[in-house]
Amino acid sequence: MVSRVSALLYGVGGIVVAGVALLVAFQERLIYVPVLPGLTKSYPITPDRFRLIFEDVWLRSSDGVRLHAWFIRLLPDCRGPTILFFQENAGNIAHRLEMVHIMMQRLKCNVFMLSYRGYGESDGFPSQHGITKDAQAALDHLMQRTDIDTSQIIVFGRSLGGAVGASLLKNNPEKLQVAALVLENTFTSILDMAGVLLPFLRWFIGGSSSKGLKILNCFVRSPWCTIDIIGQVRQPILFLSGLQDEMVPPSHMKMLYAKGAAHNGHCIFVEFPTGMHMDTWLAGGDHYWRTIQQFIQEHAVEKKHEESCNDTEPR
Repeated sequence: MVSRVSALLYGVGGIVVAGVALLVAFQERLIYVPVLPGLTKSYPITPDRFRLIFEDVWLRSSDGVRLHAWFIRLLPDCRGPTILFFQENAGNIAHRLEMVHIMMQRLKCNVFMLSYRGYGESDGFPSQHGITKDAQAALDHLMQRTDIDTSQIIVFGRSLGGAVGASLLKNNPEKLQVAALVLENTFTSILDMAGVLLPFLRWFIGGSSSKGLKILNCFVRSPWCTIDIIGQVRQPILFLSGLQDEMVPPSHMKMLYAKGAAHNGHCIFVEFPTGMHMDTWLAGGDHYWRTIQQFIQEHAVEKKHEESCNDTEPR
């Protein structure tokens, strides 16, 4: 009996040690994938491929890392909504250009695409601490531009980008000029995703809603706990969930919505039955784009019109 207990304890200990080793050695490689297999870090195409009007933007994060971005205009003098787009964890912004091209046509907006540090032509190495600074640099740049309407900025994040966007708005409660937040197929936290991708770890790692021991949480350098901050976002939030998501369980989006809606009366949740992790925008078709268009119209365009009317009323 004693030998069996000892064997069990050794087995559990071995799992914990293996889990720690995996987390310490490979976590950044699992979370951040700037280079897709068989490809290079550089951009395979630029917005020129789609005949888009764009400029290369070079930024400096607050810790001095040189960052690259594309600011893509709908028209030379377009002052309509501007989407600050944060991508997923794999590949670079060039791999999203087909979707962004359609986004601009359907939503009649400008798009600012940021390359996180370590991605595309940006310097440095990705981490939660660093990417948070990168997102701040992007927002600060947009707020200082005089050729866009800074009251019609919409933050749009997909997967990891949703965590980046939520963190950005949580860290900038005073910047209420940012009109809204759109989250698509975003996880509750990397801590919860660790248990999804590596099931044997779920008893030793997890987010705030996990029932596990969480003894490995302290080893995670990029926890991205969106579930813990979504309730602090004051802007309207649109949650877009692909129900066939093969990477992030759709239940994560439902939990994010529930947490957000408990603190924010301007949350909308929309499901797309055939949407997978990367193709919800494609599988959702016209319904997908109309949903976002109506959300932007209500919370950016009409809001701007109401503010303009209020400014012209006699006092």
